[in-house]
Amino acid sequence: MMQEIFGTILEDILYIALLFLIGYLLAKLFYRAYKGEAIWSKKGKCFGKVEMKIYKLMGIDPNENMTAKRYVTSLLLFSLISFVVLYLMLLLQNLFLFNPEGYKGMSWHLAYNTAASFVSNTNWQSYTGETTLGYFSQMMGLTVQNFVSGAVGISALYALIRGFTNREDRRVGNFYVDITKLSIYVMLPLCFFGALILISQGVPQTFNGSVSYESLNGISNKIYLGPAASQIIIKQLFTNGGGFYGTNSAYPLENPTPFSNLIESLSLIAIPLSLCFVFGKAVMEKKQGTALLKAMTILFVLALVLCTVSEYMYNINVKGIAGFGNLEGKEVRFGVGGSALWATATTSVSNGSVNSMHDSFTPIGGMVPIFLMMLGEVVYGGVGCGLYGMIGFAILTVFIAGLMVGRTPEYIGKKISSFDMKMVCLVILPPVLCMLIGTAATVLLPNVNEWVNATNSGTAHAFSEILYAFVSQSANNGSAFAGFTADTPWTNMVGGSIMLFVRFVPMVAIIFLAESLGKKKITPKSDGTLSTTNNMFVFLLIAVIFLIGALSFLPALALGPIAESVSFGTVNLLL
Repeated sequence: MMQEIFGTILEDILYIALLFLIGYLLAKLFYRAYKGEAIWSKKGKCFGKVEMKIYKLMGIDPNENMTAKRYVTSLLLFSLISFVVLYLMLLLQNLFLFNPEGYKGMSWHLAYNTAASFVSNTNWQSYTGETTLGYFSQMMGLTVQNFVSGAVGISALYALIRGFTNREDRRVGNFYVDITKLSIYVMLPLCFFGALILISQGVPQTFNGSVSYESLNGISNKIYLGPAASQIIIKQLFTNGGGFYGTNSAYPLENPTPFSNLIESLSLIAIPLSLCFVFGKAVMEKKQGTALLKAMTILFVLALVLCTVSEYMYNINVKGIAGFGNLEGKEVRFGVGGSALWATATTSVSNGSVNSMHDSFTPIGGMVPIFLMMLGEVVYGGVGCGLYGMIGFAILTVFIAGLMVGRTPEYIGKKISSFDMKMVCLVILPPVLCMLIGTAATVLLPNVNEWVNATNSGTAHAFSEILYAFVSQSANNGSAFAGFTADTPWTNMVGGSIMLFVRFVPMVAIIFLAESLGKKKITPKSDGTLSTTNNMFVFLLIAVIFLIGALSFLPALALGPIAESVSFGTVNLLL
């Protein structure tokens, strides 16, 4: 047991070290994309002609510098068209080629939920991928949205960064140029080589249909193949998370080897972490990005330790004997440590892929992923949206500090006005409201007990399953406690609407915040300026994040995982 725990500690340390190294290297690519510089060659000839043809085809002037209103209009129109096209594709997938299993179209409400899920970068799935979707829907529908929805999130972050760097200039960039450069210069090359790595490990990439076999006990079954590797790498890198297969990265064909597990788990956080370096470099004060990264990493390590300890203490606390921890719902090849690491990583960012069953975690171990999502997934967070969410908390922190000392709050040389704080509230509050309102409305339905596992009906764990579902959708995550049946008209329509609302309301607010900041002069630092780069500010930022989480979610957690832990007999040792 001690040997395994020691190995887990080394694994976690190595993981974090590799994460920072990869994040630092990726930051160079994303910074060049932000600046509009050539990436893979000195003059950018490699993809330059392709880029210009895309602009010509779309009728876009790449030299246009948009106002917030124009940027938001372009972003919303692009996302609306993406939603409609994907919805029709899922509804009518039986009409398309590359459907060797002959799958029919989705129901109207499941198609709505899935389209909303992938356009919002949530990738919540109320279905099993390999038994529901044909290859055309997987490639041209879901994989395409994996690219563009992530690019939309980073584009909003780029607009916010321009707000900090502009001097009396309300323009925030060109939305179409941002998503095009991100897609063709950064993500396509990364995903091409990443997919080759996964293929080398045994992940399928084929148009062949399923393979039938007969098990040792004489039962006929199928092994589903398909163009999996190309979707898996992008859904990890761009924090999408929707699996090609129903059991996601716990499935041997989606995650066959220890090396593929390492590559996929590193991909979860690498880009969100790298954007902190980009932010610091872009505002010409690297310590600003480092301070946010410190806060994220401290929260991540605390969550990782709590989740891992909870899962390892299962045998000792509950059974009263030494053992190997809680292995229920976990792949033995990944073990308790590897499963806890992935669960913490995937819910600290808005990814949602899994290599174990979160529903089988101990009450406190399962509470950690829930609480990370409740924080708005700012602990690294999604691509773009995680960092601009953390910046929103940073602005809230300097505002609170300014009130305490009676001074006009400033952040990175920009004075924070009442309009700015309204936009920050629109970034922080919508996910909080949707998590709680969605859960409350669902548990009040008369037939809700039919949607949870019969053995859990009426228990605290049943409440945790429902809470997890709406927290996941409100946090643009996509993971789930699998005991909750989500493929119903109510959950699909309410959940889909929540995913769209919490994705685009904060995003629109961020872009208008960027315009507001950009119109202002940069205020020189003085003796009374609050430092936003020292350790005191880092811990004040963490305190504000915890304060928001505690005030908003403690009652819900008390009804779910905490109550379950009390009945489980472990709360006295783990809380």
